[in-house]
Amino acid sequence: MRLLHTSDWHLGRSFHRVGLLDAQEAFLDHLVETARAERADAVVVAGDLYDRAVPPLPAVRLFDDTLHRLAALGVPAVMTAGNHDSPLRLGVGARLMERAGIHLRTDPAHCATPVVLGDRHGDVAFYGLPYLEPALVRDTFGVTAGTHAAVLGAAMDRVRADLAARPAGTRSVVVAHAFVTGGQPSDSERDIAVGGVAAVPAAVFDGVDYTALGHLHGCQVITDRLRYSGSPLAYSFSEAAHRKSLWLVDLDATGRVHAERVPCPVPRPLARIRGRLDTLLTDPGLAPHEDAWVEATLTDPLLPDEPMARLAARFPHVLHLVIAPERTDPAAPVSYAERVSGRDDQRIAEDFVAHVRGGHGPDAEERADLRAALAAARTGGAAR
Repeated sequence: MRLLHTSDWHLGRSFHRVGLLDAQEAFLDHLVETARAERADAVVVAGDLYDRAVPPLPAVRLFDDTLHRLAALGVPAVMTAGNHDSPLRLGVGARLMERAGIHLRTDPAHCATPVVLGDRHGDVAFYGLPYLEPALVRDTFGVTAGTHAAVLGAAMDRVRADLAARPAGTRSVVVAHAFVTGGQPSDSERDIAVGGVAAVPAAVFDGVDYTALGHLHGCQVITDRLRYSGSPLAYSFSEAAHRKSLWLVDLDATGRVHAERVPCPVPRPLARIRGRLDTLLTDPGLAPHEDAWVEATLTDPLLPDEPMARLAARFPHVLHLVIAPERTDPAAPVSYAERVSGRDDQRIAEDFVAHVRGGHGPDAEERADLRAALAAARTGGAAR
């Protein structure tokens, strides 16, 4: 059985206010073409198909078009809801779509009802586990502990019970959206800790041949049978070093796993650069990043004038500016209380300016402005 494992499409998401729908469409073209070229027996998508519960209409159209293209290829798809998706909205029409080979698993109560596909070696049971928010599903699974480990453990107990009742030799795949201990997160995953401890142990998924995971955006291997595909596109600069890909997974007759990565299209590389503005504008070593989406960290002790506009002259796709001035007062007091102890309002204000400027305090005109503002605040009048 050959399957393509992907997750975390986040259709409708932007990247620092840059729309990504064209890049997401290019990825889905790549997915469909890979399924055709590699003769995949199934496509599994482990949650977060959309970026929010009520996605924009262009994202819905793109998703709909992709489902039609997979159905036209005759490639079954098993898809689960992630923590960004609305299970009820995503699951509308699910029973009708099953006739076309599109299997949307969004109801936690049905997590032990598999999609059964066959190859020349026999049956493979695909169990879709949507994102399980402990506070919402603990009663469904009859657990008292409000943790992710408790509800996922109960769901997997049901999966193993169903699998044990099937003919000997039935192979199994679980498609789940969860944070498994040992996985490396990035800055772009929404926290799923609400309602209990976020991470679940890998042993929760024991007893199945392959677990296709979603939620973490970096492609990674927890065990040979437990993998994250990661997101197909970068959604934060913390993913600058990621190599975005799909997993092409083969299950042999005994359920042994062979997996290889299939690279995803890169709409534009990411780059994180750091230094003083003059250096960033002149360093020849930064030339390879001139066509990248750029996050620039400025270390100038004083913030230069119009830094974004000046950076954009060399890096036209600069998207994010971080201010991290080099410190000139390394012996600063440990606590805020120590910094303000015994000081009047004027001194506190001046020291704050020095703090945010990396040790450079206000000049004479700025001190006068601060003095006038403080006086106006005390009297209820207007500063000059």
